[in-house]
Amino acid sequence: MKRRAENNTASLGPKKARVGPCTTFRLPAHGYPLEHPFNKDGYRYILAEEDPHAKKEEEDEIAGRPIPPHLYRVSYPNAVYISLNDRSPQLKISDDRLSLTGDKGYSMARSTHGVRQGCWYFEVKVDDLTAEGSACRLGWGQDYANLQTPLGFDKFGYSWRSKKGTSFHQSKGSHYSNGYDTGDILGFLIELPASNKASMVPPCYKDRALIRFKNFLHFEEKDTVEDTEKQLTACIGSKIICYKNGVSQGVAYNDLYNGRYYPCFSLYRSAGVTANFGPSFKHEPTGYPNYTPFCQAADLSMVEGTLSDMIYYVELELDAKEKLTKQQTNKASLVVKKNKIKPSEIS
Repeated sequence: MKRRAENNTASLGPKKARVGPCTTFRLPAHGYPLEHPFNKDGYRYILAEEDPHAKKEEEDEIAGRPIPPHLYRVSYPNAVYISLNDRSPQLKISDDRLSLTGDKGYSMARSTHGVRQGCWYFEVKVDDLTAEGSACRLGWGQDYANLQTPLGFDKFGYSWRSKKGTSFHQSKGSHYSNGYDTGDILGFLIELPASNKASMVPPCYKDRALIRFKNFLHFEEKDTVEDTEKQLTACIGSKIICYKNGVSQGVAYNDLYNGRYYPCFSLYRSAGVTANFGPSFKHEPTGYPNYTPFCQAADLSMVEGTLSDMIYYVELELDAKEKLTKQQTNKASLVVKKNKIKPSEIS
């Protein structure tokens, strides 16, 4: 039951996602609407598409009410890109969604896909650091790494800065390597062992609210930054290694926090970079012959998403059976009380 990436979804209308006439709108080749809500502090938005496996409901049964979210599922891009909506609005993104240009203060973008286990690698070409004061911090981060700050500002991100090659995590800088500049090809490898306590499957979001935005539906999720931050624990054996023009700079971080990780890009002023998620790279990561190109995270996410939806349906069916059994038990109890039947007389 592996997912197939869709290139269309239902038209909506005003912001409230209520039942009404539907028209099909085609998505761009990169699989995301050009007009979309941006993720921000407090809320995240996930593009939805109709779920062909969901049990359909008659339109007159739900007319005037919000569209039931279980009729939809997460729409996964069929390739890895820099996310259009999971980025700071200040950053300028190219049409192919692989290049970024900064603007004024530090701000950040994540990739469209994340991973929780295995050895993964991607490259970044530094396109432009020529403007006075421009800089970048690149690396890996979790869902809640703050988009309006440099990567490594909080507990959710680990970065390598262009200036002086400093590594940053929780706003603490440490000497790591020499810096990097325009024209350099940087490699970022992450190793996440099976002991990583991040959920094996992502949320299916079928219990979240649906909103309409410019003819497309999105699941709306309230973030839980503070609670998640309190629960962070070290993933023993995990590590990040960075490469400059094919040369390993050594281990930048050990024992990262447990969680799902994304390639992240934070830029200052007019810095510009281009991501390469594979499968072909300018330089292979030395010492890790069994690494996985990050582009393969796209197929993995579709499989994980399908498993997440299946688990939702199984739990929904179990809950329905439990509810029915409880109703039948309560009904039998009422009959006993009404007719004053002794429990021993019930066959």
